[in-house]
Amino acid sequence: MVLAGLLWTASQLTPSGAGLGTHQQLGLPPCSTRILFDLRCPACGMTTSWAHLMRGQVVQAATANVGGCLLGFMALATVPAAAWMAARGDRPGTRTVMGVAIGLLATLAVTLVDWALRLAAR
Repeated sequence: MVLAGLLWTASQLTPSGAGLGTHQQLGLPPCSTRILFDLRCPACGMTTSWAHLMRGQVVQAATANVGGCLLGFMALATVPAAAWMAARGDRPGTRTVMGVAIGLLATLAVTLVDWALRLAAR
């Protein structure tokens, strides 16, 4: 339910042309890392990525934040799967939980590599 709400919220936002900062449409402040150190943090561009993804703009989503794009795809896959399991009264098994955990760890690794490459290109 929470993931569906996050996806819906992302669909209501207009992706920032700068590739980051879309979260400010929710009344949130600018990224502290950008203000204090003039650097992108690993999460910079994630909300923008989800906003693009919800419009079917996959290339723009990955350009904003590759990890955010992958996380968005995971959320898009998880919502119907969780709804199906709930409708059937099933509980996630060990393989399902391990699969989600591995997916999240892989997404974290991709996010950190993407961040390092962006910093190196700076």
